[in-house]
Amino acid sequence: MSSARELTREAIERVDVSRMIDDVLAFPEQLRDALWRVEAAGLASEDAPGGLVIAGMGGSAIGGALARAALGDRASRPIVLARDYGLPPWTTPDATVLCASYSGNTEETLAAYEAAGALGTRRIVATTGGKLAESARADGVPVIPLPGGFLPRVAVAYLLVVGLEVAGLCGVAPRVHLEIDVAAAHAEQLVAEWGPDGDEDNLAKAIARGLHGTIPQIAGSGLTAPIAYRWKSQINENVKQPAFSHELPELDHNEIVGWEGAGELGRFSAVFLADSDLHPRIQQRIELTRGLIASHAAATYRVESRGEHQTERLISLVLLGDLVSIYMAVLRGVDPSPIDVLDRLKGELARS
Repeated sequence: MSSARELTREAIERVDVSRMIDDVLAFPEQLRDALWRVEAAGLASEDAPGGLVIAGMGGSAIGGALARAALGDRASRPIVLARDYGLPPWTTPDATVLCASYSGNTEETLAAYEAAGALGTRRIVATTGGKLAESARADGVPVIPLPGGFLPRVAVAYLLVVGLEVAGLCGVAPRVHLEIDVAAAHAEQLVAEWGPDGDEDNLAKAIARGLHGTIPQIAGSGLTAPIAYRWKSQINENVKQPAFSHELPELDHNEIVGWEGAGELGRFSAVFLADSDLHPRIQQRIELTRGLIASHAAATYRVESRGEHQTERLISLVLLGDLVSIYMAVLRGVDPSPIDVLDRLKGELARS
């Protein structure tokens, strides 16, 4: 194997100068620490007949999307994401609004926090500090303190656990903290298997090599739909390249036709994220769709979740996608941590 294709720890650290890989490998410990931080915040159980609204953007929002998927049909009331300057128009005062912003300075989340206050809903904040923490403490709103020193997208374990635990505390879904403990132990096994010290042909490294030099299209359904978006956004930010995500069965009504011209435009690849609980027709669609596009794609993969319960299986695919994105960045020769264009955008917005 060419040294340019090596994904040993030494090869990774030559490119990943900020050591994002170490934060990703610490996923199991972060899950446990997140449980402790929610417990330490001393949140009271308070029923929310109006459901749970999770307000956040980017890496701070994905935890809520993943929590909603992990709970699935166990949620007895709506769990809705607010990725905007405000709340859904139907939000009522008997809802709970969780405002998640790693930095505490995300302008959309600050606006949602103020909107929730004007409406009179119960508010809970998850952040490291910033304006959001200042406002919450001034208003007597409980704050779940997140640890500093991470890039927001690397703190996904914390935001996932916060979303799950807040859903339980406001009566939207059952508490699943025992599932989180089991998932953390399972994630330790997967870290050893898929991490840089694992085999050179382990699943994460093999997928990264197959996707390298292509534009990946990530597909999910049900539990795996927000994970597909997570894979897409991690490739965008860590590898600094285009990637896209879609959901089955919807993509079989439009996107599949576009593959006919893919080879004329560039090298495209496809990853289908599967799960044992997917509808049988979705399982069939994955196989049929993959077969129909194979001749137009540089590579195609069907990736199965690993684990027993929903939280465990969801976390397995999140961890896998995060590792794949770092390995892809190393193969491309780019440090996964910097996001210069986002920083420039935020700077321009701050001046306007």
